[in-house]
Amino acid sequence: MEFVTLNNGIKMPVLGYGVYQVSNEECERCVLDALCVGYRSIDTAQAYGNEEAVGNAIRKCGVPREELFITTKVWVSNAGYKKAKESLRESLQKLQTKYIDLVLIHQPFGDYYGTYRAMEEAYQEGWIRAIGVSNFYPDRLVDLCRFVDITPAVNQVETHVFQQQQKAHEYMEKYGVQHESWGPFAEGRKDFFTNSVLTEIGKKYRKTAAQIALRFLIQNGVVAIPKSTHKDRMAQNFDVFDFVLAEEDMAAVRALDEKESLFFSHYDPATVEMITGLRR
Repeated sequence: MEFVTLNNGIKMPVLGYGVYQVSNEECERCVLDALCVGYRSIDTAQAYGNEEAVGNAIRKCGVPREELFITTKVWVSNAGYKKAKESLRESLQKLQTKYIDLVLIHQPFGDYYGTYRAMEEAYQEGWIRAIGVSNFYPDRLVDLCRFVDITPAVNQVETHVFQQQQKAHEYMEKYGVQHESWGPFAEGRKDFFTNSVLTEIGKKYRKTAAQIALRFLIQNGVVAIPKSTHKDRMAQNFDVFDFVLAEEDMAAVRALDEKESLFFSHYDPATVEMITGLRR
């Protein structure tokens, strides 16, 4: 496994396992499978409804806690100092651990400054090792960085070969924030797994389109959290550390960038209404 060092000195695996849209009933088995394959970073969230299952897997897996990197996120309905503080303690209890490695604000809505203050306090108390944000566009990220005491360690945003977030990446680097990808496979949209550019490059390295896409992100300094409920696919996604993409192949993948989200825009009022109306 390769690691990045966050702006507070904490090391984070460049490849993790995400449990978005994995049911609470199935999640425990999936996390145990992922840990068996070799993953040590697990990404969950209050809104996913499966923190308990992740906690069960942590308790049962037999991997020393210090070798694990556990991430969760505070949802919009828990925004604000008081609610966020209560929800963080609840997440800690559900995860059945004495500390959480990384906590992110899930969406840039509601009183996220109050949420961040609660996270800063937990960080200073030592039971959260790093804090950051998710889905913060460059304008929101810059605003937050300018007015908080602790610079976010991570910003987790939609990032894949069709939406490479090059401008956002520049601002994250400027402010010392680690770029993390959600949806590294674009959830299979635009025939992702059979894309001709990715599959042709894959033939050269005897790798799949998915493996080429993950390697591309890693070489660009982006942490990725692919998801699969199948153990063999988990293993395949993990097998990306035995090759390096040549510059001409990196350039070919860069050319796939359409610079637009395949899912939603926070600048769309209907999207904001939808997200802020969801309850965890």
